[in-house]
Amino acid sequence: NHDNDRLTHALPKVTQQRLAQLLQFMLPGAPNLYYGSELGMTGGEDPANRSPMRWDLVNDNNATLQWTKRLIQLRKDHRALRIGNFRLVTSQKLLAFERYTDRVQDTVVVLANPGKAAVTERVLIANSKLMNGSSLLDLLNPQAKPVRVLASMATVTVPPGGFAVLAPDVRPAGGYSVFKRVQ
Repeated sequence: NHDNDRLTHALPKVTQQRLAQLLQFMLPGAPNLYYGSELGMTGGEDPANRSPMRWDLVNDNNATLQWTKRLIQLRKDHRALRIGNFRLVTSQKLLAFERYTDRVQDTVVVLANPGKAAVTERVLIANSKLMNGSSLLDLLNPQAKPVRVLASMATVTVPPGGFAVLAPDVRPAGGYSVFKRVQ
């Protein structure tokens, strides 16, 4: 709010800002954006944090605005991010959690690496609805290789300051879905 420094002032690196915003939109609760945050407006202590809205920054070339729109769309598209439960994913080096409902297709697994080195780790996703051998797709990077779930374990690699937002691939393959009995 107007009593705090803007995100761009508190976290000067874009990777830090994106990680903070990702967590704000993925964790339980309603995200709250102080005006101009969606545009990357700057501002430290009062009165700099109360500067007028920068309408000139509202355009399709603004990467921060496009990023915010993607996060908003993810919340709209994935029920678990709006009303789902929260459960930690067992991990040693990553901030990892799951948002889920009673339906497997609502599951979203969030992996964040606030560190300065890439992390490759085997994580435990304690969701009995995720079938053995199923795949998780990265919602923010559709070109990424799917992550396989084997015995509730998944091996993931997350770059420094990076993250992954994964969801089960529930599409039928060859006319059959491994999730048929748990949806």
